[in-house]
Amino acid sequence: MGKGCLFTMSECIFCRIAAGELSADIVHEDDRVMVFKDTSPQAPIHFLLIPKRHISTLLELGEEDGGLLTHIITVLGRVAKEYDLDKKGFRTVINTGEEGGQTVGHLHFHLLGGRHMQWPPG
Repeated sequence: MGKGCLFTMSECIFCRIAAGELSADIVHEDDRVMVFKDTSPQAPIHFLLIPKRHISTLLELGEEDGGLLTHIITVLGRVAKEYDLDKKGFRTVINTGEEGGQTVGHLHFHLLGGRHMQWPPG
């Protein structure tokens, strides 16, 4: 179990999705990450990108995760272009901790687009 994780990996909903135990509307998958549609979308296009390896929060990442982060950002950009979000823009969000709005104890990136984003966000 990761430091600060609310659930064991066997209970983590995103680990279960990555393992194929739970279904998701997957838009990209490779050996390190998975991207799927959010079941409670906050924008016309709302995807979640998760690392397949259980990482509870952004705070658990270390220097050794530089390659994973580069891969995540590359995949986010590729998916954004695939869904034409590069034309008008999009928002990428990482919620960390309770007050940051993190509701699942597994690092995930929100990719939102298809509408004008407001500021401040929340």
